[in-house]
Amino acid sequence: MRLNFDTIRQRLAGKATLTLHAKSKLGPYARIRNIRGESKRIVVDRNSFIDGELLTFKHGGEISIGEFVYVGESSRIWSASQITIGDRTLISFGCFITDNLTHPLSPSKRHQQFREIFETGHPKEIDLSERPVVIGKDVWIGCNSIVLRGVSIGDNSVIGAGSVVTKDIPANTLAVGNPARFVRELIAE
Repeated sequence: MRLNFDTIRQRLAGKATLTLHAKSKLGPYARIRNIRGESKRIVVDRNSFIDGELLTFKHGGEISIGEFVYVGESSRIWSASQITIGDRTLISFGCFITDNLTHPLSPSKRHQQFREIFETGHPKEIDLSERPVVIGKDVWIGCNSIVLRGVSIGDNSVIGAGSVVTKDIPANTLAVGNPARFVRELIAE
């Protein structure tokens, strides 16, 4: 198993990180923030390369990454529920994938959350309107794209650079824009 400096430092400090298959690698820019505190909640299968950030919240979250997956530099995958990424998926640089709102909609609850994070760390109980994200096999997510909570992206689909995925994308689809919209069907191999 190959580790980057940040992950080694966290493990030496006794913090949970991830379950990384022996043939997978963390790049120099990878950051693992397992605030939930259980390494089995972030799992990276064989032959995958992670150079972005994987984060679970203290109150919940699971990230499951398949085989031969690439997560590019400066990409962030933040889970408070469940994010599943299928085999052979490419996530370009600067992407953001989340299964939650990250902050409450109510101003008073947002302030309460911020205060708690600032004073004692992430809250153990909070409602962030979590909904799972499922990204199928052989998907390509272009640079600087955003995938929001509750979304499924079907197998073999391509999300164009800079897109914001707010609704499900069927298999074998090219989708682009804000919000991401169907452009054309892709020929399945």
